[in-house]
Amino acid sequence: MTVTGSRGRRERLRAETTAEIKKVALDLMASGGPDAITLRAIAREMGMTANAIYGYFATRDDLVTTLINDVYTALADAVDAAWEAAPATDPAVRIEAWANAFRAWALVNPQGFRLIYGDPVPGYQAPEGGPAPEAARRVCTGLTALAAAAWPHAQHLYQDSAFDWPDFDPGLLGKVRPAFPDLPPAAVALALRIWGHLHGLVSLEVYGHLHTQTASPEKLFQEELAQLVRTLGIPRRR
Repeated sequence: MTVTGSRGRRERLRAETTAEIKKVALDLMASGGPDAITLRAIAREMGMTANAIYGYFATRDDLVTTLINDVYTALADAVDAAWEAAPATDPAVRIEAWANAFRAWALVNPQGFRLIYGDPVPGYQAPEGGPAPEAARRVCTGLTALAAAAWPHAQHLYQDSAFDWPDFDPGLLGKVRPAFPDLPPAAVALALRIWGHLHGLVSLEVYGHLHTQTASPEKLFQEELAQLVRTLGIPRRR
């Protein structure tokens, strides 16, 4: 075997082992909660020594950061693709496409959803700027795009809004104002309201609370989404 071939095989095996480590970490979280993610537990599940795991991730926090970045990027890819595939001339369809992609991703990746939006990993220290700054920016601006699409139809409903720029976190404004320089504070507040509608029901479903209350969480979500579009004053295209 050539030197190049040996290197390629080593790189392939390393990539496969890294992927397995991440999968086992999420499996441990599913069965034991966020505090079950430890390098020693992962090594035990994989039949490796703890020292061998450290060859892939120097610390538990490095692993958690990688996991969050991976799943957050996958979520951003899913909602961005749904938004771009929907007709730009139909804001109702675009909002529904983004929302349905968000829910679908969360249901297929419940541990990833919990890692991003739910249970914190005890003792985890995120790097400066956060574990997934680019993915967070994409999802944040995606949500703001929902409000921007609705704003021409909904702005008359928020003429008495008391929101001003100091009411928002500077980090949030650093993401949304460059992307949507013409949106007023009331529209950014609307984006947060839309987020509350979508995130609330999805969280209840991911954590299993809705299944004890209704056999039709899908129907509940779709009716809530239809009601949201109606309250935003967006006309339906025939």
